[in-house]
Amino acid sequence: MASSEQIVLQFGPSVAIISARVHTLIIFNISDYYVRRPDQAERVIGTLLGCVLPDGTVDIRNSYAVPHNESSDQVALDIDYHNTMLASHQKVNPKEVIVGWFSTGFGVSGGSALFHEFYSREVTNPVHLTVDTAFRNGKATIKAFVSTNLSLGDQQLAAQFQEIPLDLCMIEAEQIGFDVLKPANVDKLPNDLEGMEVSMEHLLTLIDEIYKYVDDVVEGRVAPHNEIGRFISDTVASLPKLPPHVFDKLMNNSLQDQLLLVYLSSITRTQLSLAEKLNTAAQIL
Repeated sequence: MASSEQIVLQFGPSVAIISARVHTLIIFNISDYYVRRPDQAERVIGTLLGCVLPDGTVDIRNSYAVPHNESSDQVALDIDYHNTMLASHQKVNPKEVIVGWFSTGFGVSGGSALFHEFYSREVTNPVHLTVDTAFRNGKATIKAFVSTNLSLGDQQLAAQFQEIPLDLCMIEAEQIGFDVLKPANVDKLPNDLEGMEVSMEHLLTLIDEIYKYVDDVVEGRVAPHNEIGRFISDTVASLPKLPPHVFDKLMNNSLQDQLLLVYLSSITRTQLSLAEKLNTAAQIL
């Protein structure tokens, strides 16, 4: 009896990418692209630039938005704009190459496979970065995906997106700016004094938590933790031993310096505004 040929449903070879990491500036840029998008556009897509580290981690360092159109049955990408922007970026940073693409929204959408297919021709195993610019529930959902092909015999059926670990590189100063983006409604960005006030309130909250933890350990309500105790001891030892009146004087001097900077900045803005108006009036006359 002749044996019948079997058709096997199989995935493509597993990708070599281990993880990805993205710098905070990329998230700020993508959020800015989304705010400045055309009125009819529901999302923004663009190119990610960076490099692949020796351990396989994709280091995402730069980005730029690419105009596109998409509907229920087709998508279109401005390839000429993409190539022009890529050439401009590589003149400044020749070591940065295409490592993937980004889109705004929550997770992978319907047209993502077609865009991913285009970037797959630009680079092997591109990373797809999604940024939820709506910040649902005050959380920034940022995910990274790679794609594997699903085929039936010799026929390719679809592309399956698999999430990979993503590390968000962020320093303390960037964390403050990132937290400003999370609320759904922000009237204005805080100035220097307002930002200092928020930071001091947060610092006082942390000090109260430390006080409570130390009291709980002393009273035996909480088991002591050696690493936390060592960290508290090092922190206290690093503080200068100043009398209260000397500390108050230093704080007042620092506050006066801040107020002086705000005053000088206000004068500079006023002078620039007057110069611009005088220049405009001179051109009209």
